[in-house]
Amino acid sequence: MSKNKIRLDEVTVSYGNGHSNSRFKFWNGRGRNGNGNKPKVILEEINLEIQAGEFVCFLGHSGCGKSTLLQIIAGFKRPSKGTVWIDDTVVNGPRADHVFVFQEGALFPWLTIAENVALALRALKDPKERLAKAEYYLDLVALEGVGGHYPYMLSGGMRQRAEIARALAAEPEILLMDEPFSGLDYLTRLQLREEMVNLHMMLPETTILFVTHDIDEALQLSNRLIILTDPPAKIKCCRTIDVSHPRTLTHPTLSEMRSLIYHNLGVHTAI
Repeated sequence: MSKNKIRLDEVTVSYGNGHSNSRFKFWNGRGRNGNGNKPKVILEEINLEIQAGEFVCFLGHSGCGKSTLLQIIAGFKRPSKGTVWIDDTVVNGPRADHVFVFQEGALFPWLTIAENVALALRALKDPKERLAKAEYYLDLVALEGVGGHYPYMLSGGMRQRAEIARALAAEPEILLMDEPFSGLDYLTRLQLREEMVNLHMMLPETTILFVTHDIDEALQLSNRLIILTDPPAKIKCCRTIDVSHPRTLTHPTLSEMRSLIYHNLGVHTAI
């Protein structure tokens, strides 16, 4: 991890609250939200550098702009001000070598699991070669033997593994994950955390950006942890986690950092 892969310069994101001719204006000229046309600032002057191969977790309260930040980096949205750079090139839209894993399931229900994964392998012209490669990536995420199944036949955790397999099949330089484990039970989350750590060790050049609300998840997964303030969000805390895997939360460094995170999020006692 020797060079900057991603750089954000003074990135600000704001949304307008309507137009002056809104039919919802009251006698005092203000809209229903009471703010007139004043834009709502979500992210404010974010400056950030991320090195190639880092595993970075973003934490913050709900609605603070974590997902928006990820979408800005992915090129799905453009900042109101500022610039996002990847490999010293300005981001103007999504790129094929940057893969986004959403909170909601995105598998196509009419395709088998292997066919879903094979969608990321369209550069391979031979259909048999595509499916064989898809099975390889399914094996990586412990889904051996389910390639012929349809999504409805799998548990939530297995479907999420399939989504990760499809993302890896694209061989992305940057993998962006927006709370990918949020709808899963606790034990499944633990299993997927372990698999994500193993996958990152196997693919050390892949840069992973991971949004989560789970403090323990962030501590166990990431090389660096970034906490955002409430909107207009700025970076409140940025800490490198220099603890080797496997990690236990009783490790003195992680225990101390855990208390610090709770404090930064406004909770003074870790319950």
